[in-house]
Amino acid sequence: MKFERLVLAQVKDALEPLADSFRAQGAESYMKHVAPFLGMSAPDRRLAIRPIFKALPTPSSGELAKASQLLYAQEKREYAYAANDLISHFIEIADRDFLEVTLPELLTTKSWWDTVDGLGSAAVVPLTKRYPSRTLMKKWNSDSNMWVARAALGHQRGRRGETDVPFVLDLAARHTYSKEFFIVKAIGWLLRDITAFNKPAVRQFLADHPELGRVATREAERGLNR
Repeated sequence: MKFERLVLAQVKDALEPLADSFRAQGAESYMKHVAPFLGMSAPDRRLAIRPIFKALPTPSSGELAKASQLLYAQEKREYAYAANDLISHFIEIADRDFLEVTLPELLTTKSWWDTVDGLGSAAVVPLTKRYPSRTLMKKWNSDSNMWVARAALGHQRGRRGETDVPFVLDLAARHTYSKEFFIVKAIGWLLRDITAFNKPAVRQFLADHPELGRVATREAERGLNR
């Protein structure tokens, strides 16, 4: 059996018995009905599928891409979450094509903050650190799809002192007039992260961009006031 079909079959066997219609209704409402849910907690999902991933043969990057795409193609939202978990588990084998080709496809599949930010943590942050990606992140940052741009804005989250501060602030500067909540919020998180190790840079950014949305400014101020 092909790797992607093996993954899907085993993940379905693990998740379907956990379905809870009451939880599903709550999740669907919270996520603005972007997709239907099976209905389960994240810890329960991870507990069910973690042994599956540990027992799988190590895939090629192409096989990981196909398995992730197949999971994302499923109707229920938890399969996309499982795909992100799968990517995180096998991230060491993901190649540049996974970053440049597969991730944009996944980022734009039934997009909402849950899957996009999950992909950010699982794949965008580690792969952009592994592979030189300034040109690619500039491209993503200019993408007409706001979720791709959001991923670019968050691509160095968690790097602390290794963050290329001038570069990520240049990415943010492109969006300072944006009224899109999820873009403005991403800028706020970016700025708040930077306050942990470079408060002067954030103060200067706020001074240079008084037009920045209040949501972002508030997040930055929280960091500055810590």
